Amino acid sequence: MELNHLEDKIDQLIALVDELEQRQAGMVAEKESWIAERNRLIEKNELARTKVEAMISRLKSLEQD
Repeated sequence: MELNHLEDKIDQLIALVDELEQRQAGMVAEKESWIAERNRLIEKNELARTKVEAMISRLKSLEQD
């Protein structure tokens, strides 16, 4: 009887480990997706900054004329 109980507990633990491994894999994939999105937004922000700086530069040069 006790052996069956231990086997059941082991089976439950194995199932829990499997579930946690799947959840971790999902979270790793989600993290990679967020990192890619962050990198895309950083690149987009840098492009916008460069354009704004160029516009400011042109406006300053027009002021001096």
